Amino acid sequence: MAESNSRTMTVDLVAVERKLWSGQASFVSAQTTEGQIGIMAGHEPLLGQLVEGGTVTIVPTEGERIVAAVHGGFFSVTADTVRVLAESADLAGEVDVDAARKVLADADADEAQLRAAQGQVRAVEATTAS
Repeated sequence: MAESNSRTMTVDLVAVERKLWSGQASFVSAQTTEGQIGIMAGHEPLLGQLVEGGTVTIVPTEGERIVAAVHGGFFSVTADTVRVLAESADLAGEVDVDAARKVLADADADEAQLRAAQGQVRAVEATTAS
């Protein structure tokens, strides 16, 4: 049992308004202000800032890969946990991609709306690319 635990970690994906996902995973990838980062169990402790309109991908030990559009926030990593704390987040399966693309085409959309829509479209595209 200890051998399997050494390759998994507890992951929580939480936004201000709700918990989106929690469970065991083998890999987490996030877009940060320092660039893209991949995290596996046993990673060095780390605190990072998420980019506005970025994505987080979780590879759970059971079930389908989870992709979420995240809008600001941060994540913390220990050897056996990853906590993603976003200001707001949308699971790719919940995104209305047509509405997001309309925001991207809207010349009057503000920068925050554009970033959020870009992240939503990237999250949906990431689920269809695999």
